[in-house]
Amino acid sequence: MKKLILVESPAKIKTISKFLDKDFVIMATMGHVKDLPSKKIGVSMDDKNITIDYVTLEGKENTIASICKQASTCDIIYIAPDPDREGEIIGWHIAQEIAKVAKKGAKVYRIAFNEITEPAILEAINHPGEINIKLVEAQQARRVLDRWVGYEVSPVLWRKIAKGLSAGRVQSVALRMICDREQSIRSFVPEEYWSIVGNFAHNKAMIAAPLTNIGKDKAEVKDEKTATKIVADLKKEDYAIDSITDKVRVRNPLPPFMTSTLQQAAYNLLGFSVKKTMQIAQHLYEGLPLKDPTTPVALITYMRTDSLRIADTALQQVRSYITKNYPSGYLPTKANVFEKKTKAKTQDAHEAVRPIDVTLTPDKIKQYLPADEAKLYDLIWKRFVACQMKSAEYAQRQVVIKGGVYTFKVTGSTLIFDGFLHVYQEEEEGEKEDKITLPADLKAKNSLTLKKVDPKQHFTQPLSRFTEASLVKELEKEGIGRPSTYVAVLNTIRARSYTTLEKKRFVPTELGMVVTEMLVKNLPEIMNPKFTAMMEKDLDKIAEGELERDTLLRTFYATFKKDLAAFGGKGEGKKAVETELTCPQCNKHKLAIRFGKSGEFLGCTGYPECTFTSNFARDEKGVIELKEAEAPKLMEKTCPNCSKPLRQLKGKFGDFIACSGYPECKYVERKTLPFPCPQCGGDIIERAWRGGKFWGCSGYPKCKLAIFDPIEETPCPQCKWPFLTKKTTKDGTSTHICLNKECNYKA
Repeated sequence: MKKLILVESPAKIKTISKFLDKDFVIMATMGHVKDLPSKKIGVSMDDKNITIDYVTLEGKENTIASICKQASTCDIIYIAPDPDREGEIIGWHIAQEIAKVAKKGAKVYRIAFNEITEPAILEAINHPGEINIKLVEAQQARRVLDRWVGYEVSPVLWRKIAKGLSAGRVQSVALRMICDREQSIRSFVPEEYWSIVGNFAHNKAMIAAPLTNIGKDKAEVKDEKTATKIVADLKKEDYAIDSITDKVRVRNPLPPFMTSTLQQAAYNLLGFSVKKTMQIAQHLYEGLPLKDPTTPVALITYMRTDSLRIADTALQQVRSYITKNYPSGYLPTKANVFEKKTKAKTQDAHEAVRPIDVTLTPDKIKQYLPADEAKLYDLIWKRFVACQMKSAEYAQRQVVIKGGVYTFKVTGSTLIFDGFLHVYQEEEEGEKEDKITLPADLKAKNSLTLKKVDPKQHFTQPLSRFTEASLVKELEKEGIGRPSTYVAVLNTIRARSYTTLEKKRFVPTELGMVVTEMLVKNLPEIMNPKFTAMMEKDLDKIAEGELERDTLLRTFYATFKKDLAAFGGKGEGKKAVETELTCPQCNKHKLAIRFGKSGEFLGCTGYPECTFTSNFARDEKGVIELKEAEAPKLMEKTCPNCSKPLRQLKGKFGDFIACSGYPECKYVERKTLPFPCPQCGGDIIERAWRGGKFWGCSGYPKCKLAIFDPIEETPCPQCKWPFLTKKTTKDGTSTHICLNKECNYKA
């Protein structure tokens, strides 16, 4: 009996095949096979129905044909894409294609597994199910909502601000968070305050304690004058220890990772971007070769999850491992159970992110793994083992010192049992351990001598700008987005020039601020974080069968259409942000921030009478400063046509190098690939268009070779075409493709 298993990624095929007999054929869909059309909305609605128009994705025709050809010969087909909404829609689409060719009596099942192990695969095959149409509808609802916002709002932004802009249902709310944070930083007014620390002598030891109270009131010292007076008064008092309080403080283990916390920890501890973390986690999930280079081994459970649940078998294994490998006293009586503290509803069909086999310790396998994969596995393994260990304990002593109306308090903390810290240490916010050590012979009522008073001036600080990790944390906290969407949201915000990264923190550009201001003003509902979070909950309700897909979509579109009509119908021209600066050229009109093909600039509002323009920058408070345009940089290289120096220039498509003899000499240096065009033998040069850069044949228009994806300078192993292109999906899966139409090699 012939059986076919369909997975998303080809990387899983080797890992799964070692568990199955020869009756099984395993093939990959290579991600999505169908989606909404790229050049139209693809969603129509009348009084009765909402129709979604799906088309085959470019390049997936052969994939579908190959799968259908194989499926037509099989008796049982198991559809096994990833266990989430995106996986469900992939399964639904491929099942529709298979239904057209399946032989009579053939069975088509949906199977799902959270880890690629023999027990999990066999369990799924032995207990197959059907495509969950409610999950499909939840994905469809999300996709339609995103399509409406993206395709109907973006053209209005093109008309009112600049071409090429985009809006997104979740992306724009995330951008608003970044812009709101920036506004609060710019408007922040620092407030002065002073700390006063007393240094007290006790026998041969010194105790440094901060002033905490004056009488019954908290010691709040606002200025230098007050601090100076207090310091003078302190020197007149006699001091003694008023009380000593000893207690044990417990620090509980952190829960196992879910997607968002894994992304945050990998960013903070390993320096990995959110995108890189998910790509590496995908490799660990799909399987990597260990001792046997021909046999990949899956190392972690599914990495897109918002659940903290741990399977009973995994709990039994890790508890047994702790018992055998750590001193007695580290294993709690009962397994630790964790619950989420965020607004988002947990999808409990998944587990937390954990190692599949806890006995595969990082030390055992790091020699077989790429360096980054080894680091991430080490992090996941340690966090998982630590989550099932006892709490850490600290002996904490607080000493209260009094003199007159003044009270000083100091707390020392000593680790007395490391518990889970024996395996995993990561400081959470507010968990920074106090390193103060107090003398052991202190007793209440002991007299102390004030040796020195140390007053220090401070100023309150604004909130920090978001990093990738802190933005994901905020999105999760507010219930916005889901594990599968964080990477795409961050990528889009950066790709659209709405933000820049300074010291790894998001700074909104003028464009990002203007787009956000315009959307908040005209489309308040879709830009409201609470509304977006509620929409996520409604999508969950669709998946659980508590809400109809079309009910949600019609309710959303009724308000959206009304707001959009008002927004799009306003007859104002291109958006310009008027400033308080007077034009230095005409001294009559104000300057305004405008958005052109090469970016943002200041221009006189008296245009066309006054043509003054200037580059500009903002300082930390948001104050605009005019900047002179950088002069083109002359290079040591000379023009091959006229021998004049080449110079580096900025254009609407980025930096480029051209002859300084322009306009007499129009030479422009082009980047060229190290191999000839396989179609005509000409050079393959870098070209630019409004969507960015691509590689194209210098023989255009006679030769129309164009390459838009990244190039791998590796000949095709099948037809020896001189290069392969690399396509990467949102989940980080990469596919190498041969562009030779007679070959169609993919791997």
